[in-house]
Amino acid sequence: MLEWINDFGWIIWLTVFLLLAVAEMLTLNLYFILMSVGALAALVAFLFNAELWLQIVIFCVVALATTVLIRPLALAHLHRGPADQLSNVDRLIGHKAVVLETVGSGGGLVKIGGDIWTARITGGSEIPVGAAVEVEAIDGATAIVTYPSAHKSSGTATTTA
Repeated sequence: MLEWINDFGWIIWLTVFLLLAVAEMLTLNLYFILMSVGALAALVAFLFNAELWLQIVIFCVVALATTVLIRPLALAHLHRGPADQLSNVDRLIGHKAVVLETVGSGGGLVKIGGDIWTARITGGSEIPVGAAVEVEAIDGATAIVTYPSAHKSSGTATTTA
């Protein structure tokens, strides 16, 4: 078996590359494509008659290095762009919402568009039911909301005791 691997290892590395590339097409999370780069590096090592253990080490090192070094840069590049190209959650930032259940630092509920979200504020007093708020950020499945600046500057914000 080891002799076959030494003779036809390129088939194994090419298969690993193709399987990882297909997995990337299904997930689109930039992990598998960077691991496939490691498989290509191992394939090149095979073509230069490297030992099997060295091919495996090269695969692991290149896959890890590309994931750690390239993935953050690639994700930052993908998330940059005009507002009309933002992803689902990023599009909610800046939208208006209506408070359904009093929102405080401990939580509450708001309606953003047609969806109900858990919400909280980062500071200040609680926001009463029916108030119009603005989505400042999204933290997991929780919307961080504030009164829009018009409410803050005009002094019309309602506080509860």
